Amino acid sequence: MRSVEESTLAPGAFDPRPMLKNLTHRPGAYRMLDAKRRVIYVGKAKDLRRRVGSYFQGRPHDAKTMVMLKRVADVEVTVTRTEAEALMLEYHLIKRHRPRFNVVFRDDKSYPYIHVSTDHDYPRLSFYRGSRKKSGRLFGPYPSAGPVRETLNQLQRLFKLRLCEDSYFANRTRPCLQYQIQRCTAPCVGLISAADYARDIEHAMLFLQGRNEAVAESVAARMEQAADELRFEDAAQFRDQLAKLRAVEAQQLVSRSSGDFDVIGLVFEQGIHCVTVMYFRGGRLLGSRDYFPHVVADVGESEVARAFLLQYYGGRDAPKEILISQSVPEAEVLAAMLGENTGHKVVIKYRVRGDRARWLAMALTNARHAAGMREKSHATVTRQLEALAEVLNMDEVPRRLECFDVSHTGGESTVASCVVFGAEGPVKSDYRRFNISGVVAGDDYAALAQALKRRYARVKKGEAPTPDVLVIDGGRGQLNKALEVVQELQLDGMQIVGVAKGQGRRPGRERLYLPEQTRPIALPATSPALHLIQQLRDEAHRFAITAHRGRRRKRQSASPLEEIRGLGPKRRRELLRQFGGLQAVTRAGVDDLTRVKGISHALAASIYEHFHAD
Repeated sequence: MRSVEESTLAPGAFDPRPMLKNLTHRPGAYRMLDAKRRVIYVGKAKDLRRRVGSYFQGRPHDAKTMVMLKRVADVEVTVTRTEAEALMLEYHLIKRHRPRFNVVFRDDKSYPYIHVSTDHDYPRLSFYRGSRKKSGRLFGPYPSAGPVRETLNQLQRLFKLRLCEDSYFANRTRPCLQYQIQRCTAPCVGLISAADYARDIEHAMLFLQGRNEAVAESVAARMEQAADELRFEDAAQFRDQLAKLRAVEAQQLVSRSSGDFDVIGLVFEQGIHCVTVMYFRGGRLLGSRDYFPHVVADVGESEVARAFLLQYYGGRDAPKEILISQSVPEAEVLAAMLGENTGHKVVIKYRVRGDRARWLAMALTNARHAAGMREKSHATVTRQLEALAEVLNMDEVPRRLECFDVSHTGGESTVASCVVFGAEGPVKSDYRRFNISGVVAGDDYAALAQALKRRYARVKKGEAPTPDVLVIDGGRGQLNKALEVVQELQLDGMQIVGVAKGQGRRPGRERLYLPEQTRPIALPATSPALHLIQQLRDEAHRFAITAHRGRRRKRQSASPLEEIRGLGPKRRRELLRQFGGLQAVTRAGVDDLTRVKGISHALAASIYEHFHAD
């Protein structure tokens, strides 16, 4: 490896020579840090010394790397045993730090599954989202909740299996409505034998695996057996079940080749990267999802493909086969790492034929369509921002807008919301809500002031960016209160706007209040600037009222026992269990209360005084 020459180092720049001199040739992950010790890039290396040293040898780099290297103030490394371990460490570091110069996919949601409680005598089908370590069988993942519910509905119509909770199932004395509408065979009251129900469950699991023919053959055999035994009513039911199965099968897109695999199409069009994932399980297409990664300039599609596979499958089980439209660097190492995580062999394929080639073409078509829709959406937002800048007489087009709203019911459970819009629309990760306390009930001005002070005190400290435009849901009074807070915090550079509902509170009649103008501005209903403000205001209102309802619901459902200091969840449960309910607890004396395990005499006295203070 060539050494770093003096001429390559700018005055005051990071000198990597001492670090490189002692760096190992073993595999590992490295982190580039800036002057504030923030991680700005994470990478993985088969040979740490060679890979990290390649950045500082004076050779030409792409524009992105050149900009990054100018900000590097330090490099940290973590040595691993294998290259696959280094890859997994890279995934965790990117997820934790979300470095600026990495390709980052914002997808931290867990995916839904269909769960079959095989440990129960009469297994239940249910929607499930969570750890894969749950007992029973899991089928999926599905791209969203909609396909899960649709599949559960199909299974219930085809096989008449129960979807009810175990507690509901255990306490039935007669069949429920699901039995009446022929969606369940009522195993709760013994109207079907355990053996027949187990066969239906087996058919449902075969159906979920895409083995429809095996299910059809079994149902047909049961139909013929029932006819031979002169059980014509049962035979008719099996006939109808077979017809429903064929009808469902005809509606599904089924691959001629079975198996579990994902098909990934990646495109770069109109300056937008889009990745579309199509999910096939048992040869059946379950659905698809589109992803738009955060990509810095001069990043090739191969690097985007590698980053997607690492970040998308690093935190979830990968199928046995992944088909992708773009060649992937280190595909074999990636596949080995994913195989270790999932416990089965994983293959990443780029060149395929037949049905799989058709699925790849379909994924690319969907990705191009999604990228086009995204570009049109961006163009609309850009047009709205430009129109808003013109209305507000701003020298530059605003890049960040924040809007505040206050929600309460008669002054109770007051919540303020702050929503953020950027050049791409809503920035939901920056949304904030504020539980308001210490103000007079119903005083919207005081509630707004408290929320603004809490929000912009953080902005003043540099913990959040300063918005270009601050929108307040309200008229002149709310605008003046916002101006007071901003002046008190000595924040500059923000354009503050109050938006009040017009006559009849009808959309399109809003009035905009500006600090420097005595009369409000009335924009035409077709104005792009007005449409943007309406979107911002409506989103702030939705976010505030959702938070308010949640806070009010929690307050209404709270137990008076929660207000007693020293009485934790376990002791509350024990009290209610021993006395049979809250009313009995309120009537109990101190001596009665001390008989409960964990309740001392002092705590019993506190409980008694809480309910008999008057």
